Amino acid sequence: MQTSEAQPPLVFFDLETTGLGRTCEIVQLAAASGGHSLNLYVVPPCPMQRGASKVTGFRVRRRRLYLHRRLVPTNSLREVLVSFVAFLRMLGRPLVLGHNIRRFDCPLLARALDGLGLRAEFESAVSGCVDTLPLARESLKGRGLRSFGQTHLVRELLGVDYKAHDALEDVRALQALYGVLRPTEESICRQRFTLDTMEGKPAVSRVASKEPPGQRPLWENFRPTVEVTDGKDDRATR
Repeated sequence: MQTSEAQPPLVFFDLETTGLGRTCEIVQLAAASGGHSLNLYVVPPCPMQRGASKVTGFRVRRRRLYLHRRLVPTNSLREVLVSFVAFLRMLGRPLVLGHNIRRFDCPLLARALDGLGLRAEFESAVSGCVDTLPLARESLKGRGLRSFGQTHLVRELLGVDYKAHDALEDVRALQALYGVLRPTEESICRQRFTLDTMEGKPAVSRVASKEPPGQRPLWENFRPTVEVTDGKDDRATR
């Protein structure tokens, strides 16, 4: 994605979790910036809530993670977060964007980073965060939209449906949606925040004392999930 010299690179970010509450845990973390993408999974230290499992397709059985009944490779939460920070550093202190991240994803991310002592590393790797939900409300004011949920906006503005509630598909779709929204620099500045300026203070994360069986070395999982394409990949618009 091309950016002006005055604007930092953009990274679109999403989490899938064990539920919807502030105490739920991370199951999947994905990020995308142009043709670069990151997609990692972690076995959570608590059970999946039935509703979340039904929506996302994730199941945990015998400390192994399944997505739609298919075993997926996992890493520890620390490895996932360290990989995310490395991905951000690779892109040169980008802005991190996501839909409804100020109320949900970023508080969970902050709690996980705090629990592992990684918040400073994350903060030094980014220029800030932007929630695209209020950004869309501002950009599309007066359009008469009945919902500003991401799936509805993608359907209304891009004319497509996609595999929602998969973090990688969500960030690809959001990247395409952002290209249609084209918010002004003033709007982006108004919606910009950091983990320290979010409302409320997240609690310290629960971190499992033992790695679940079947964990794979970080390099083995990280390398194939960070993709660099020639810019012709149109999967984000599907």
